[in-house]
Amino acid sequence: MKHRVAGRKLGRTSAHRLAVLRNLSTDLFRHERIRTTLMKAKELRPFAERLITAGKAGDIHARRRVARHIHDGLVARKLVETLSTRFAERPGGYTRIIKLGPRRGDAAEMAIVELIGSEPTFEPKEEDKKDRGRLGKIRERLSRRKAAPAEEGEDEAAEAPAKKGKAAKPAKKAKAEKAPKAAKAARPAKPARSTSKSAGGQKKGGQSPKKGG
Repeated sequence: MKHRVAGRKLGRTSAHRLAVLRNLSTDLFRHERIRTTLMKAKELRPFAERLITAGKAGDIHARRRVARHIHDGLVARKLVETLSTRFAERPGGYTRIIKLGPRRGDAAEMAIVELIGSEPTFEPKEEDKKDRGRLGKIRERLSRRKAAPAEEGEDEAAEAPAKKGKAAKPAKKAKAEKAPKAAKAARPAKPARSTSKSAGGQKKGGQSPKKGG
């Protein structure tokens, strides 16, 4: 008959089991969040909550009751002065157990024990936001395709002023070439050469007049 048999043995003697619970509660009050097996977490929860309730009084007797199980002076002081005041208006239920599933190797059920009000805030990383699966790869390809036309438009817009600058330079050269031509056209015309020489040449080349009748 299982009468007046409460709690779990945890495969340890009574002294060893008490030492384990003291060490776990010390780490819990120090870090406010620990990871252990599910069976140890369920045994630790009432043990740690009784210590918090005892520390709420804040007198010397309460400090001695806490120091009986918490052998670290800094942690005992934190429990009485900080944690107990945090839960001053809370009538129990100071801890939370979060199941994590089986552990790799021996498949022991793991859990997280944490104090209420000490939940961590995790900021998601950029790598975690991206899906590693097939759907995530498809989304990445579509986003790249959408981004490609925008980048091409930006490149064309950046190249347009450069092309205008290159086109302006030949225009300046054309203007510079037209200027000498205009200067040449503005020069005075050279006087025409006398045609006497050419006429004489024609006489020489033609038939000579007869001297005698």
